[in-house]
Amino acid sequence: MAKSQQTYNKTEKEKKRLKRREDKQKKKEARKAAAKESGGGIQFAYVDQYGNLTDTPPDPADKIKVDAESIVVGVPKKEESDEDPFDPVRQGKVSFFDSSKGFGFIIDSENQEKYFTHVSGLIDEIVENDKVSFELEKGMKGMNAVRVKKV
Repeated sequence: MAKSQQTYNKTEKEKKRLKRREDKQKKKEARKAAAKESGGGIQFAYVDQYGNLTDTPPDPADKIKVDAESIVVGVPKKEESDEDPFDPVRQGKVSFFDSSKGFGFIIDSENQEKYFTHVSGLIDEIVENDKVSFELEKGMKGMNAVRVKKV
């Protein structure tokens, strides 16, 4: 009994597989017939000045002559100048400084940004409300004030 059941399942699976293959072939033939009826689609495709595909060739009168030498590939080189665009030395005021922990914050007088400073970046000893000059360096969490001097 088990053997005949197994054979029946195999024949059913085979019938389903053949039916799917036949359906697929019919769909393929239907698509081919539909393409023939509609003229077979666009034989040649052109790109117009707006980047759209079209079946009409472009007008030769609209052609623009481009000099290949004038095309710049990449980023243009910066012209180096002797003068620095901004002064690296900035002015500010110490808003907070904890000498026991060795860090504090300086507020830039130009843009009111607050910058972290560490005792390792100090030239002179500073306390709160001192006017100072400093330079900026990239730190782990942003810009840090270094080479800090009293003004």
